[in-house]
Amino acid sequence: MAIAVALGIGLLIGLERERSKGEGPGRSPAGLRTFAAASLAGAISVLIGGKGLLAVVTAGIIVVTAIAYLRSRSDDPGLTSETALILTVLLGGLATQRPILAAGVAVILSILLAARAVLHDFVRSVLSENEVKDGLIFAAATLVVLPLLPDQPVGPFGALNPRAIWIIGILIMAIGAAGHISKRLLGAKRGLAIAGFASGFVSSTATIGAMGARARKEPELLGAATAGATLSTVATIAQFFAVLAATSLPTLRALLVPLLCAGAAATIYGTIFTLKGMRETGTAELEHGRAFSLPSALILALTLSGVLLLSASLQEAFGEIGLVVSAAVAGLADTHSPAVAAATLAASGKITASDAVAPILAALSTNTLSKIVVGWISGERSFAIRLIPGLILVVAAAWAGAIFDAQ
Repeated sequence: MAIAVALGIGLLIGLERERSKGEGPGRSPAGLRTFAAASLAGAISVLIGGKGLLAVVTAGIIVVTAIAYLRSRSDDPGLTSETALILTVLLGGLATQRPILAAGVAVILSILLAARAVLHDFVRSVLSENEVKDGLIFAAATLVVLPLLPDQPVGPFGALNPRAIWIIGILIMAIGAAGHISKRLLGAKRGLAIAGFASGFVSSTATIGAMGARARKEPELLGAATAGATLSTVATIAQFFAVLAATSLPTLRALLVPLLCAGAAATIYGTIFTLKGMRETGTAELEHGRAFSLPSALILALTLSGVLLLSASLQEAFGEIGLVVSAAVAGLADTHSPAVAAATLAASGKITASDAVAPILAALSTNTLSKIVVGWISGERSFAIRLIPGLILVVAAAWAGAIFDAQ
């Protein structure tokens, strides 16, 4: 069985390399037979002499590959085939112990080799420089910064958990990136509604300001801009589900009915203006922009830390009323920070999940007030009178859901 799997691995990878090796004197030195033989050499070396002999065989293949590379007349400086050949030897050895894993890795390697043109075109033509930078930033935030942060309460009242706070920041970046990818895949022709929904994962308030400015500049896109502004609130509700699920599932369950009511209201209102916007004749040219906003994520983390301290201190001094007041004040700037703060207090057992409902809805209400002001200033009266009823409807639906659920 091991010999059969190793042979299959070599033939699979070699088949793809045979089609890519070229013709004539400048062709690649390794093809179908070379890869099949290399995989068999790896398997047989393990069966005969174990891992030690596999290491010797692999070293020999590396030397032979290096000589062939130096003697090659090809103008292509890449090392793809050479690296694949060495990996094929190791996969042949792995097939003797983990045949399914070895075969799976061989399939993945073959796909990567066959997708050369697609991957190169994607990196060079599809991805922008800003998107590559954002990918590196996200990788550093997740793989470098996160493991270094302590996972325990620190600071006054034990209110701050650096690791938990940074996870929320990473989550916000990931959601923003998902929205950005959706916008890129669907394209500008889908209209401002899709752009508004996608951008709402970064900042709904900023999206409303941008849509208001677009409506002021191009009045023929008023309906589409209103749809995008309203649907950004749908993204806000979706983020509530994500951050509360990551922070405190009991709090999410306590807010499930209010959030579903608010999300349904925003979706229906936004859909109405989306249908109106589809009948508009104006264009909607959308810029690629950044995948997410790092400053927004950092500000969120700092704001969340401040709100956690404020909420803990006010809750210690005044009980539940102090928590509601602090959440309402923080909600003027950002709605998710006080929500996560309240959910964190519930997760730590300082308040119950039901006690977190009022402060979170208070933050949603005051944040809606900020959106109303931004919408009125950025888009003037015509934009505001279409947007404001939808925002009020969303908040009213959330509170109505909370009252209904409490009965």
